[in-house]
Amino acid sequence: MKCVLLGVTGSIAAFKAASIASGLKKRGIEVHVVMTESSTHFITPLTMQIQSEQPVHLDVMAEPIAGKINHIDLAQSCDLVLIAPATANIIGKLAHGIGDEMLSTVCLAVPPDVPKLIAPAMNTKMYQQLVVQENLKKLISYGYEEIKPVSQKLACGDVGIGALAAVDDIVEKVISRLTDLTF
Repeated sequence: MKCVLLGVTGSIAAFKAASIASGLKKRGIEVHVVMTESSTHFITPLTMQIQSEQPVHLDVMAEPIAGKINHIDLAQSCDLVLIAPATANIIGKLAHGIGDEMLSTVCLAVPPDVPKLIAPAMNTKMYQQLVVQENLKKLISYGYEEIKPVSQKLACGDVGIGALAAVDDIVEKVISRLTDLTF
């Protein structure tokens, strides 16, 4: 069974991560969820645990299994990393090699040959900021693939690019990348 590490960050779109996890599970994919603290303000770890049927990881210092370093074990056991939704914050951290919480630390420990998909979700003006675009370009040059956000009415009332791509499109992209892998 293939394994996806699903990173969930503090975007209003975080609630869609439950549907992503469910969609992947229905396709026979094992899903391990890593949430940032800010994401828990939008969706609970319990919801993600129920959808993934796995424990949810929040704290880089929590070591639930003696003798295993949790963030290293998660990083080395996944076949693909998906961060959906991805905030400007996590994009900036990863582009600059900052590992200061569970998700960024796990991502920094993932082997270079493991596919990494990032699905931004934020306000249009944030997404279009030169620094965010430069950080995305850096991540792409490091091997990440962007699942582009879509243009629609956003939570703040603005209309423009920045909404999380459709859940079905994200799931299909993950399945497609996993199918491309040879084991």
